[in-house]
Amino acid sequence: MAKQDQVLILEPPNELRFRGPFTDVVTADLKLTNPAGKRVCFKVKTTAPRRYCVRPNSGIIESGATVSVAVMLQPFEYDPQEKNKHKFMVQTMFAPEGKIESQEALWKDVAQENVMDSKLKCVFELPDSAQPGEHIVQEKIREERVKTQNKEPPTPPRIGVNTTPDTDSKKMVEEMKRIKDENESLKKEIIELRNEGARLRKVAMSQTVSSTPSPAQSSPNKAMMDLPVTNMPVYLYVLIALILGFLVGEFLN
Repeated sequence: MAKQDQVLILEPPNELRFRGPFTDVVTADLKLTNPAGKRVCFKVKTTAPRRYCVRPNSGIIESGATVSVAVMLQPFEYDPQEKNKHKFMVQTMFAPEGKIESQEALWKDVAQENVMDSKLKCVFELPDSAQPGEHIVQEKIREERVKTQNKEPPTPPRIGVNTTPDTDSKKMVEEMKRIKDENESLKKEIIELRNEGARLRKVAMSQTVSSTPSPAQSSPNKAMMDLPVTNMPVYLYVLIALILGFLVGEFLN
């Protein structure tokens, strides 16, 4: 048995035109008019359900009434060279008398010979001010904006506790403290050596005075015995002078 002709009047009758640019949702309106004397159930289907949103996608049209269906195309990257094969189908049938509890069950149980359908193809077109070349430029600009927005701000360099400048400063302070301590120690040693030298000079002077013989008492044997005593302070002076010179030179360097 041949299928029945479509009872509804579709506007547009053969194709749905979607006018770009397609960077946002684009809507095409489909009007369904029921010229018959009975109620008509309708259902809108598509070959690309993930690309479109249809509101309403089904319902009942009273006799002489018109229903507007919004077919919304989701945003996508438009390529003029790509061939579009998307299609829509409007299926209809006469509604039974009385109250309809479930349209889904009604469509499930209907005989195929009682179903009427119309097919519409989808057409994508760009406005005159947005030719394919310009559209590509706009897409590139949009991509650059997205990249710029997604760039993370530069992270300021962290200054750690143990950075190189702080470490060098700490070492320098420790070295200066060590040199200062050494200088203080050398000063103390010099003072002690000076005091020791003064003491030795006093001792040597006292020994020299006490060991000098009178003319009546002087003899060759006595002079030979006193010679080491009078010569001992001279060696000490030389040794002290050498030590003092070495320490003073180290201190000045």
